[in-house]
This record gives sequence, C-alpha cells and structure tokens, in this order.
Amino acid sequence: MQTDILISGAGPAGLAAACVFGAEGHRVTLVDPAPPVTGEDAPGADLRTTALLQPARDLLDRAGAWAGLAPHAMPLDVMRITDASQDPPISRDFDASDISDTAFGWNFPNWLLRRELLARVAELPTVTTRFDTAVTGLFTRSSGARVTLSDGSRLRADLVVACDGRDSPLRDLAGIGARTVDYAQTALVFAVRHDHPHENVSTEIHRSGGPFTLVPLPDRDGCHRSAVVWMDDAQAHARRMDLSDAAFEAEVNDRSAQVMGPLTLVSPRAAWPIISRLADRLTAPRLALAAEAAHAMPPIGAQGLNTSLKDIAALRDLVASEGVGTPAMLRAYQRRRWPDIAARMAGIDALNRTSKLDIGAAQAFRARGIAALHDIAPIRRGLMRLGLGT
Repeated sequence: MQTDILISGAGPAGLAAACVFGAEGHRVTLVDPAPPVTGEDAPGADLRTTALLQPARDLLDRAGAWAGLAPHAMPLDVMRITDASQDPPISRDFDASDISDTAFGWNFPNWLLRRELLARVAELPTVTTRFDTAVTGLFTRSSGARVTLSDGSRLRADLVVACDGRDSPLRDLAGIGARTVDYAQTALVFAVRHDHPHENVSTEIHRSGGPFTLVPLPDRDGCHRSAVVWMDDAQAHARRMDLSDAAFEAEVNDRSAQVMGPLTLVSPRAAWPIISRLADRLTAPRLALAAEAAHAMPPIGAQGLNTSLKDIAALRDLVASEGVGTPAMLRAYQRRRWPDIAARMAGIDALNRTSKLDIGAAQAFRARGIAALHDIAPIRRGLMRLGLGT
C-alpha cells in the first residue's frame, strides 16, 4: 500500500497533523497502538486540559477542525502570575487586549480535543486510520520509506511523521538520540469548583516546588470550575496521591493562597512525571520528528502542544514548497524549527527552576523580576507575543 504521509501517534498532535495534511489533499495514514480515548468518564481518559493559543487556532481553522472545537472553547483573556511567597502576595496581569483584539487562547479538556479532532479526521476522504496497530519497522531510501506494522502489513510512504510521544519508538528506529532532564517533579492534574468566578483569567501561583495553575473551565451545574496543574516534588506528590479527598483538599487550599476562594475537588487526580527531553536532531531520511517525539517540556505557559502544532504548521508549509519528504524539505524543517524549539525549552527550563526556589532571598528576587517584566510595557508586550509565537 502507498500513502503520501504516514503519521504515527494519535494523540492531539498526531490527530491534528492528520487533519492538517488531509485538508491539504494528501493521502494520509494515521496509526496508533490504541484508539484515542474520547470520553470524559472512559477508562484511560486524559483529564488534563490544554490551552490552544492563537496560532494553533489558525492552523486548526484552516484544517476545518476549529468549527467542532469552538463551541467548547473557554477563552483565556488574562494570564495572572501571583507570587505567594511574599506577604502580601504580588500579582501581575498579562492582558491579551494589550496586543490583540482576541483572547490569548482557548482551553479544552484533552479528551475533548481528541474527540473533536478524530471527528474531523473521519470527515476527510484522503485520511485512513489504523488503530490497534503499531510501527515495528522502518526502512528508508531516497525513493521513500517502507514501514512495517504490528499486524505484519507494510506501507510505503513519501514522509513519515513521528508524533508517537516522548518515548518515541520511531525515534529509536531511526537511531536518533535524545537528551533528558529529570526535574524530580510530578504534575498533579484535577478539576475544582470555587466560589469566585474565574472571569477567563488563568492564574499561575508561585511559592516553592513549582507553579500551581488554575485554568478556566466552563461552569457546570451552576458552579464555577477550573482545571488545576500543580507541579511539586515527586515524593511530596506521591504522598498527596494517597491522601483522602478531604485531606488533599486541605493541602490544595493552602497552596492556592485562596485566590479563587475555597476549592472543592470535583474530579479524580492524575499524576504525570515532569521531564524535559530534546531529540538530538529532528529528521532522518524520509522521517520528521514532531511534538513530544521531538521535544517534551514541563507544562508551563501553554507551550507544550502549541509548540507541537508549530511543528505541524512548518511541515505543512514545507511539504507544499519543497515536496513531500524530500531532502530539501527535511533540511528546511530542521533549520526552521530547531532554534525556536531550543529557545522555548531553555526558557521553560529557566522558569521551572525559578519557580522551585524555596530560599527567601531568591523568592524575593523572583517576585521583583515578575513585577519588573510586567511593569515595563515594551517588555511585557514582547513577552506576550513571544509566548504566543507571533
């Protein structure tokens, strides 16, 4: 069987890539060892949330996928950074209206992203899905790639796109190494209800151990709700995972600095280890690494999936200008994406290390730095544009 583009991995990035390339008329085959979990209460559902920033919306809109997502979008109009290590806490608001006439981004549960992107994939006549199927072999030559699948079948593709996660089997098959930083941190993710309306404000609270972020969710049953991403020492979070709901809520409310009033747990808790991983290079013959196969980073500043979707946008444009999987196209992809990825990962690494500080003088320096970056208008606007990738 011949396909133009084979995509391995049906997470949000892989599904988005299938939408993008399929909407451009390419023959696409999407494979994954398991079908996407698309229900909130289904076993294995990803209860994390993701903010899609303005460039991601534009990418998905062109691919015809935004129409299904838009009714579920929760706008993020303000990014508030609070340093609760100070008395009183220091807060600064980064308002989208400073640089744009629309929101910074729109928040979605990850299971819902999968559901709506999969629905768009099903509408595209040039996209074939093969779930319950893994890539087990890769052989490349100048004329194309030959991919062996776990069911014994073989495909020929002009380009293979690896969106198969931070432990990417395709990256290993291509002999590409990766550098990893283990922060000895875990992110706990869960949803809460609270008394105060969030008013489309995402609030990132710093004290020690890592940021505690409240991200707006739609109201439900008359209650205000937010998703929480709480980064802290892995051992401390392992203990918290074993707490009763009441004991866990007590620690959550202490860490939140009561910025939204009392918080009540309304979902299960899930724990995700925090690492940074960067592939040694982004390409091999007829192969492009994208998303977490190329780069994994701590969940700060909504950079993870949005950086992944910038990879997909670059691949779309370069396929159009340089050909599908040609050496020129792959060289251009490496040149275009590597500097941006490396810079964003370095910035996120620095922010994460700063957020972990628990020494009084260092915390005071951090608080003053947040205030200075906000209060100098050209720097504030530049940082917001950099975060958006515009």
